[in-house]
Amino acid sequence: MLRQFGPAEALFIVAAVQWTLALSGIAFLGGGIGGLAVALARVSPQAGLRRLATGFIQLFQGTPLLMQLFLVFFGANAFGLGLNPWLAAAIALTLNASAFLGEIWRGAIQSVPTGQWEAGTALGLHYGRLMRLVVLPQAARVAVAPTVGFLVQLIKGTSLAAIIGFTELTRAGQIINNATFRPFLVFGLVATLYFALCWPLSLLAGRIERRMAAGRAR
Repeated sequence: MLRQFGPAEALFIVAAVQWTLALSGIAFLGGGIGGLAVALARVSPQAGLRRLATGFIQLFQGTPLLMQLFLVFFGANAFGLGLNPWLAAAIALTLNASAFLGEIWRGAIQSVPTGQWEAGTALGLHYGRLMRLVVLPQAARVAVAPTVGFLVQLIKGTSLAAIIGFTELTRAGQIINNATFRPFLVFGLVATLYFALCWPLSLLAGRIERRMAAGRAR
């Protein structure tokens, strides 16, 4: 029996925002750690590390996120690991974010002028200290805007976790729509909440890009 869409139903959807944010935060933090490792491997002087990192990036950028969620969730359960939807979604999104952030940050690292690398080497800095003291601080400024832009995509990407049963914002909307059959109202609210989460970040990314462009023009 269908029920009316009321304040309780709207509150259920709004409350699910916390799980979207939690999943996004975990994936972004884990992806940041993994992405840094991938980026450093991509610019490593060791060919084996470069090939491994390149293969990792190609695998996760070349396959749909939805398929990655399926493989982690159903694959783990097929091997008897018994992952719940929350953990499976966190693992899949973290791996996906590691690949994309790794490539973003690789580009930022390689944007540092060659002269900076050569100057650090001339000062006798070994590779680790050269990266930590000279290259990464400069690369970080370049990477901020695209990293914030990727976070917007990551927040929207969490909606795919609904397909494996994780109750984030999209899944909460599906549950309420099945109970009320008011799709325009329900998913209109869901879309509005996604917009409220992502639009400020999009503005921030654009502002950072403009500030950096103005700084380079001086």
